[in-house]
Amino acid sequence: MDLKTRALVAAAGVGILTLGIALPASAASSGTTTATVTVDGGVLAISVPTSAGNLGTRANTVDGGTISGSLGAVKVSDARSAAAGSGWIASVISTAFTPPSGPTIAASYVGYTAGTIGKFGTASYLANDPANLTGVSAAVTASGITGDNAASWNPTINVGIPGGTVAAVYSATITHSVL
Repeated sequence: MDLKTRALVAAAGVGILTLGIALPASAASSGTTTATVTVDGGVLAISVPTSAGNLGTRANTVDGGTISGSLGAVKVSDARSAAAGSGWIASVISTAFTPPSGPTIAASYVGYTAGTIGKFGTASYLANDPANLTGVSAAVTASGITGDNAASWNPTINVGIPGGTVAAVYSATITHSVL
């Protein structure tokens, strides 16, 4: 073989090898990609009415009596994605009912009845119905929680009016919290 033929054969061989590298024998017909998203736990929150207005009116008597009225909707929302078995406690406390002047009606005369509890999610809810609100008292508790949950109720506030109470408009601050 002469030099010219050898160069031609060598060039043809390099071309075939280049084509072999450039064109694979088989191509993939599909592929997969793993993707993730992250959902962080939310918060535990309570919402309460800003004003209940007048809970009721009664005539003063020597023996006293009770005025009861609806406070308005209280709602606890728990978006913490809690582990099974966890829970929360919604608490309540009241100041004394105070008139513009004169003696007050002590918080020991103020009671709380949660009433019917609306439920969302997996949990057991219990109304504790504290008889007086002189200190922080459990109003509603949730236990056995799995995942997100919520509860709402419309409590009745019961104010014992001692006999001989001065005629006036009395006001108090009722504070809820949740842990």
